Amino acid sequence: MIERSAAAGLNHLLAQQRWAAERLAPFAGQCVEFHCPPLPVLRLKILDTGLVEGTKDAAASALIVKLKPGGFPLLLARDEAALKQIEIEGSAELASAVQFLFRHLDWDIEEDLSRLVGDVLAHRLASAGRAFAAWQREAATRLAENFAEYWTEEQPLLARPADAAKFRAGVAALREDVTQLERRLEQLKAASRR
Repeated sequence: MIERSAAAGLNHLLAQQRWAAERLAPFAGQCVEFHCPPLPVLRLKILDTGLVEGTKDAAASALIVKLKPGGFPLLLARDEAALKQIEIEGSAELASAVQFLFRHLDWDIEEDLSRLVGDVLAHRLASAGRAFAAWQREAATRLAENFAEYWTEEQPLLARPADAAKFRAGVAALREDVTQLERRLEQLKAASRR
């Protein structure tokens, strides 16, 4: 069930942007396996056309992509930090193609909406959606900045970057002084033995 739904959604995106299907076509016949807890394992087979189909085939997968549990929201948000949450096993060429698709394959929602409501309304809805998403990102960024300022200025739970740099410089200077003192003590011990 999940294979069919995932394949249908991905095929829709691949059909919208033919370059993406052409990029996958050289890997026809190979399977890609996705492990994304708590979801079940997803296996997709690449077809000659560059599209994919869900498969339960027992053949070994050419590429296994394992996503850590906390990385799924980042993946849905298409955040580059999601790539740090992924372990890859298998074909480097196929992994490179899949990573390129992750970064560049976008859903043309405006095109899909235009089939339902017409071009003008689809454009306005898509523009409003992008503006709303930008507002959400800006609000989240400002909230994070406000929390950081509160925790560094009002309730010092975090150190200001300048204070942390000053502390590191002080530790480095102290370490150098201790090293020089140890050398001087060794020299004095050597001199007293003579």
